[in-house]
Amino acid sequence: MEILAIILALLYLLLAARQSVWCWLAGALSCAIYAWLMFHVQLYLESALQAIYVLLAGYGWWQWRYGTASDSAATQVGYSWRWHVIVGVLLALIAALLAWLMQTYTQADQVWLDSYTTVYSLFATWLLTRKLFSNWVYWLVIDSAYIYLYAIKGFEQTAGLYVVYLVLVVYAMWQWRQGQQQACNSSG
Repeated sequence: MEILAIILALLYLLLAARQSVWCWLAGALSCAIYAWLMFHVQLYLESALQAIYVLLAGYGWWQWRYGTASDSAATQVGYSWRWHVIVGVLLALIAALLAWLMQTYTQADQVWLDSYTTVYSLFATWLLTRKLFSNWVYWLVIDSAYIYLYAIKGFEQTAGLYVVYLVLVVYAMWQWRQGQQQACNSSG
């Protein structure tokens, strides 16, 4: 199951880098598998995150197909650095509260890392659904943390996937920048 989830996850990221709406289907399938896997190793927030990703995949597909993101080729600049700082602090507080709740009321493992990666991953995915370039910057940090989390939980293959993700995120950043430059050149 983990290998199938990995293949689908790689397909998702490759398609997202190329701005293909089909990335959302591959992502939804991968996330459904991972939700089941994470639940069985007591990473409850990670399991919930994967289940939410399935829903976000539907939203992302709709946004890229019919919503505001359908009009752009990853050319949206996004929000100011101040906005990101404010949101970043709010997300850190939410993650801390989640970690405390999980530590206090469950037998969950790695609650602090699980909470922070979960909260920031949801945010980065939302940025991706809007086709905002800044999502890739967040993924560089988040994916680095996931390498450690998955390795210590015994998901060595998935940890390896996140090493590949780091490379693919850099590729996606390059691809999206190319799209931005082409859009600027054609409009100017």
